Amino acid sequence: MSTKKIPLRQCIGCSEMKSKKEMIRILKTPDDEIILDATGRKNGRGAYICPSMECLKKAEKGKGLERSFKMAIPKEVYETLEKEMAQLGE
Repeated sequence: MSTKKIPLRQCIGCSEMKSKKEMIRILKTPDDEIILDATGRKNGRGAYICPSMECLKKAEKGKGLERSFKMAIPKEVYETLEKEMAQLGE
């Protein structure tokens, strides 16, 4: 019997490899909109981040989203992501 393979993803904030289920997916839609993807199944380019504000701050400081999506990310996007992550944490 073979064991089921667990998909791992790297956090854009702390660069740790964790299972896909532990992470939150940030999505760049085809029309260049950046949103949180709670289901993990929406169409678009995805980047993964740990569900902590600390990792979001590291990603903002280290330009993790800019590298993942190959585009400039406005400050408002980080603010909305912060609010959405706070709602998910509750």
